[in-house]
Amino acid sequence: MSATNPPPAACTLSASELRRRCDPAQFQFRSTAELDDYSDAFGQTRAMDAIRFGVGMAREGYNIFAMGPEGLGRRTMVRRLLETQAAGRAAPADCCYVFNFRVPEKPGLLQLPAGCATHLVQGMKRLVEDMRAGIPAALETDAYRARRDEIETEFGEGQERAFGAIAERARSQGIALLRTPAGFGFAPMNGGAVLPPAEFQKLSAEEQTAIQEKIAALQAELERVIQEVPRLRRATQEKLRELNRQVSGTVVRSLMVDVREKLRRELGAEIPQVARYLDEVQEDVLDHLEFFQQLKEGEAPAPFAQPAARLEPWESPLRRYEVNLLVEHSRSAGAPVVYEDNPSHGNLIGRIEHVARMGALITDFTLIRAGALQRANGGYLMLDALKVLSQPFVWEALKRALRSRESRIESPGQAYSLISTVSLEPQPVPLDVKVVLVGQRSHYYLLHAYDPEFAELFKVVADFEDHIERDSGSDQAYARVIATLARAERLRPLEPAAVALVVEQGARNAGDAERLSVQMRALCDLVREADHWCGAAGRDLIGAADVQRALDAQQTRNDRVRSELQKEVLRGTLLVDTQGVRAGQINGLAVMQLGAFAFGMPHRITASTRFGNGRVVDIEREANLGGPLHSKGVMILAGFLAGRYAPNQPLSLSASLVFEQSYGGVEGDSASSAELYALLSALSGLPIRQSVAVTGSVNQHGDVQAIGGVNEKIEGFFDLCKLRGLTGGEGVMIPAANVKHLMLREDVVAAVEAGRFAVYAVRTIDAGIEILTGMPAGSRGADGRYPPESVNGRVEARLSGYAARTTSQGRPARSGKTWRARPEK
Repeated sequence: MSATNPPPAACTLSASELRRRCDPAQFQFRSTAELDDYSDAFGQTRAMDAIRFGVGMAREGYNIFAMGPEGLGRRTMVRRLLETQAAGRAAPADCCYVFNFRVPEKPGLLQLPAGCATHLVQGMKRLVEDMRAGIPAALETDAYRARRDEIETEFGEGQERAFGAIAERARSQGIALLRTPAGFGFAPMNGGAVLPPAEFQKLSAEEQTAIQEKIAALQAELERVIQEVPRLRRATQEKLRELNRQVSGTVVRSLMVDVREKLRRELGAEIPQVARYLDEVQEDVLDHLEFFQQLKEGEAPAPFAQPAARLEPWESPLRRYEVNLLVEHSRSAGAPVVYEDNPSHGNLIGRIEHVARMGALITDFTLIRAGALQRANGGYLMLDALKVLSQPFVWEALKRALRSRESRIESPGQAYSLISTVSLEPQPVPLDVKVVLVGQRSHYYLLHAYDPEFAELFKVVADFEDHIERDSGSDQAYARVIATLARAERLRPLEPAAVALVVEQGARNAGDAERLSVQMRALCDLVREADHWCGAAGRDLIGAADVQRALDAQQTRNDRVRSELQKEVLRGTLLVDTQGVRAGQINGLAVMQLGAFAFGMPHRITASTRFGNGRVVDIEREANLGGPLHSKGVMILAGFLAGRYAPNQPLSLSASLVFEQSYGGVEGDSASSAELYALLSALSGLPIRQSVAVTGSVNQHGDVQAIGGVNEKIEGFFDLCKLRGLTGGEGVMIPAANVKHLMLREDVVAAVEAGRFAVYAVRTIDAGIEILTGMPAGSRGADGRYPPESVNGRVEARLSGYAARTTSQGRPARSGKTWRARPEK
């Protein structure tokens, strides 16, 4: 509209302006069963393009944060896109941990082509079983026993020769070498017999001394021989070990050759790290042949020894030859897509389990377990941002893994040096994963503001839309989305009239007649519930009546509190007038949100004015019940009054505003126009129609501005008036800027069409006050003053009188809380 033809300041809306209908005739189908599936992400082109970019960007730090409110279907859409991208990629390598024979507390990592690790696991199991049978058998052959007996006999004979030489030398000197249970000893002889101690005492001192010197020399020689025995024993044991290696080595090497050949065939080629691991296994087996020896029947075990065959499976020393398969992709058709619903530290990073044994916790490399990072390695990992941030240590661990591009499996106690117990330090897993965090917008902005590393690690943001523009194309697309949902959920098809009503509900959910909500959760629930009522009625197609019944049932289930409040108004407990007139009193409208259910309720707002110091007191704020936005709205009123009515004189007014019978918090500025109307009424003395409720915010120039929840507010006042009986004088005044948001219920539209209810759209305070008081607002004349019998003229006259009192009497005394100005902070 041109500047020469400005829009009207106020108008009464027609019924056609209160609800933008969806014409079922535009749908060229008999039911949604005839429509094709909607394969794209409905209304989320921007977000999906961002995700595609992030997925395709193979650079460090280009992880993705998908943000938006709950109920949009973000996880489903993101996962579907990731699975599509993953299908075109090769499956990543298998990961497994093996025993580190050089540093046992640091298990080694093997990465094999996808699906190959299972062959290694099975090959090592067969190898251990074959060696448990083959090695003992090789050590039981006659040739082996003969050679072993020969070595042991050689040791025994050498030992006997050494002691025999000493015994012969002692005998030649008249000394006997005695063997007792306590060891060896020497004693003097007489005629081939040991000299008794009593006879020895009868010898002369010189003879005793000579014998003792001989015994001392022989004792020194005997000690040298005894000290030589351990060396001879070690040499004998070394010969036996070498014999065992020679005899068992043939079996072990033969079995290892078979394993290598089989793995080469199964893996398609020899893998160097597997070959090195098998070399280490072969050497370790030959060094620890005792692990494979079993007790013969009736044979007692050596002290403190437990043969491998008699230990519990997790206690067996043969576990060192197992392969711990951490992650394998034998059945994967592409890159993995993992969604971790419970991202605790162990579930995300991996963990090392322990087994209780005799009051102690023990572990080994076979108890290392993969986390979501390892399972998603080479692919994509989806996480819920709030759950990640809620778990102790998880956010820092995730960032550390993404920065270092490797995943260290360790407990939080190890990572943060909270414990000093000896544990495992598995070799880190190289990390190549794209992480997608799904969260709300507040999570993204808070992380971006307070975590400097966040912007470096999550460079791509996918911001999901809340709604789309509504036109004929979007209505058709909405119908296809509904058809896709009905097929996916195995629901009955919908008739065109039912689809049209669902489209209109989508606009109501968006709170805008020109837009459609893309909240898939609400849409899914509505179609599911309509299908339920359709089935209860025994029909094959979901009709508009079924959708309406589902909507009515949803409201009935949730409106207990609203019904109770309405009852209290009807009983007179809560004072809300819907008839008559009264100065300084108006019906404001507020929206109450209880869970997923929002409803409007009228509230009585009153204003009182008096001579004072120019302050408008917000009683809600003084009682700590008013939020900052509501307080701002009240402050704007003082600016409006001063700018319009007292530009050249002091504003000598004290006023107070309050939401009567409000026992909870009040927030938002949508009642500021209603509060201003109440102030103007109190100052002018003109009463306000109580049959008209008001919503809208106001600026300092008197323009009425748009607010939220306009449909719920109108319907809230309508419901109360309907319960009391509509007389035709009731209505609601809304900002003209909110007309495009109107998607009112059918009963409200019908009442307006029948002339029993009205909806007024206003652009200025002047237009609104005329509707409420029936008096012209008035404009300044050539003399610069408002007409005396106008609303503005009456207000100006009252404020001028206050200003004159201030000039003649000075500033008013300040007594009482209402008069005290709050000190500036």
